[in-house]
Amino acid sequence: MHANSSPIVSSQADIHDQLEKLVARHAASRFLKPITPYSEAAFNASITAWRAAGEPPLILDAGCGTGVSTLNLAARFPEHFVIGVDQSADRLGRKIAWPGTLPSNFTKVRADLIDYWRLMQQAEIHPDRHYVLYPNPWPKKHHIGRRWHGHPVFPAIVALGGHFECRSNWRIYIEECAAALKQLTAIKVETEAYYPEKTEVLERDSNILSASSFPITPFEGKYLASGHSLWRCRIHIVEA
Repeated sequence: MHANSSPIVSSQADIHDQLEKLVARHAASRFLKPITPYSEAAFNASITAWRAAGEPPLILDAGCGTGVSTLNLAARFPEHFVIGVDQSADRLGRKIAWPGTLPSNFTKVRADLIDYWRLMQQAEIHPDRHYVLYPNPWPKKHHIGRRWHGHPVFPAIVALGGHFECRSNWRIYIEECAAALKQLTAIKVETEAYYPEKTEVLERDSNILSASSFPITPFEGKYLASGHSLWRCRIHIVEA
């Protein structure tokens, strides 16, 4: 793993001073962006694959990139079905080196996440687990609206419910995500430093993890190798 990832530089030293107002505005309004046909087709294909598997508990890997995280999640949760979603056909089309037989309990689709999340909400399909792993942090202060917790789609993300987890190598991103989650759910959300090797031992001891290796995503490995601190927030959201 190449240790060449630059640290995040931002003028922000704390949670954005406009985040609370932004989240409140989005929660009180209806997001009317039209759904793209390719996203709807991808959504239908992925849900068909899930139903063909018998509709086991569902995991959504939002922004899966090449799909390494999707495979890792499928291996770690063999009783679940994992849907990996990414907008980049190039990333999704890259070959993945995987030891042994690929897990069968997953699918990957190319879709706009903004559309995919809303289509899930409209279909009243609720994931058991929902991962947003190392999203683009958009660290410039005026880009707060591009971070998922500052985006109009965030209320739809929260409405899906389930065990939600977001990871980043920027502490402020995770603190903002936790604050936005608390604002919409009234549940206190803790942020914490995250060390994959420690979590691997704990999860294996509780028989959650199979023999797949850490880190879970290429970005996670790259950030670790570059000496970055990793952060995450987790919450169990009971859908309305």
